[in-house]
Amino acid sequence: MDSGQVISIVSQLSFGAFAVFLAIMLWPRTRDTAWMLIIIGVIVSYIEIVYSILGFFGMGAGEFLMIGSVPAMLFILPLLRTSFFIAGLLIMVIRQYRNK
Repeated sequence: MDSGQVISIVSQLSFGAFAVFLAIMLWPRTRDTAWMLIIIGVIVSYIEIVYSILGFFGMGAGEFLMIGSVPAMLFILPLLRTSFFIAGLLIMVIRQYRNK
């Protein structure tokens, strides 16, 4: 592993951890459905980062469920994260158009 890979892994983990820390700090302060979905999306994003780094080191646990030759988690996690973001943003768009 070269220094570029180390910097990439450390920066992804540290920035992701900081985003999750802020999301967890915001969680009890909000009861807004849209914000809750965005917070869950941030947490799923960090899970995706950790899973991809574990897979890089050969410790992926997704070998039991495969789609073709690719572990299903490589499909599920990005779609789940994006689905939470879409749902949260869609709720905000619907609220904005109802208020007008």
